[in-house]
Amino acid sequence: MGVSEILATIDSEIATLQQAHALLSGAFAPTAKKTASRPKKKTGRPKKVAAIIPAAVKPAKKKKRHISAEGRKRIAEAVKKRWAAQKAAAAK
Repeated sequence: MGVSEILATIDSEIATLQQAHALLSGAFAPTAKKTASRPKKKTGRPKKVAAIIPAAVKPAKKKKRHISAEGRKRIAEAVKKRWAAQKAAAAK
């Protein structure tokens, strides 16, 4: 048995299988009425590409604010005054 005969046998088997596949897929194919309905809605999280905002549209970052030493001192004094008031109220 030569290579050409083997290839011919395989081709005939492939043709037979393709015919069987066509018959089976035709028997279970959806009807035209079902395919005419509205398209199926995709579920799940949208793709990352769609969610990216272009760089030109993004707002500029605000500069980080820093508190001065004088500001920290005023806050510390106010907190100490508040604690003293709470302590005095609890002692009464």
